[in-house]
Amino acid sequence: MLSLVSQSAAFSAPAAPARAAVQMMDVSGLEAQASKLNPVVGYFDPLKLGEGEFWGDSNAATIGFLRESEIKHGRVAMAGFVGYIVHANDIRFPFDKIATSVPTGLAPQAVWDAIPEAAKWQIILTIGFFEFWRENSYVLEAEGEKHYMRGGKPGYFPTFDALPHPVPFNLFDPFKLSKSASPEKKASGLLKEINNGRLAMIGLFGFLSESQVPGSVPALTGIVRPYDGEIMGPFTADFSIF
Repeated sequence: MLSLVSQSAAFSAPAAPARAAVQMMDVSGLEAQASKLNPVVGYFDPLKLGEGEFWGDSNAATIGFLRESEIKHGRVAMAGFVGYIVHANDIRFPFDKIATSVPTGLAPQAVWDAIPEAAKWQIILTIGFFEFWRENSYVLEAEGEKHYMRGGKPGYFPTFDALPHPVPFNLFDPFKLSKSASPEKKASGLLKEINNGRLAMIGLFGFLSESQVPGSVPALTGIVRPYDGEIMGPFTADFSIF
């Protein structure tokens, strides 16, 4: 199915005008960006990852990979942070039959354990499709973009316009609120997104730590529900590959 989607994107996607290539960032660029993100901490890279050349590729490609990874993990953490709070407060949408079938009073991790295996597969396959769509060179080229390791924009997510059937909303900017934003506003928004993502990663791990080891995060003691399952092994409870 995925191969058919990529072929459809290659042959039926509307041609997009070529866009100017994004200047790939080097270590000095990372240092400049770090000073804008947090003037107090500045550039902090004790493992020298920014100087690496992963998989025998160039340093610029490696930096592109690292920037994309941070933005992606930050976005997931922001969604996870909000989702954790929603489930911790037993908020259920009445139209979601699966969610309403799960008992209340559970830790958010236990809610995942309690949903049917088919629902877990649905979530995982959806995320897998997003990963495939983001990395698909046919889709990127159809929109005049490049891969983030080849001069493309870290954090850019393609539209769904190349799909063989209509999709009402795109994952990024579904209501086109930032379509006409100035480059300066977009650059400022990206810095805010990175900082919010970093904070969300710290916050989410605070929730997970306190739920597993009560008292490990004093500010959350007595607030976060305990969980005695395998946090780092979310597929061990009622989940099988075959």
